[in-house]
Amino acid sequence: MAADKKLKKKERKDSQLIIRIKGRERDQFVELCDELDTSAAREVRRFIRDFLKEHATPA
Repeated sequence: MAADKKLKKKERKDSQLIIRIKGRERDQFVELCDELDTSAAREVRRFIRDFLKEHATPA
């Protein structure tokens, strides 16, 4: 288990993605994330990972 934690520590998040959306949409999104006991950042990261998997080119 300790090895897993060390591996995750090495894979630090080191980049940002800045997007522009309507304030009302952002507020609704953040509020819904709070209601679902998650964070906006977590959901955006999940969307990106799923999108990459869905559109991955076979090796």
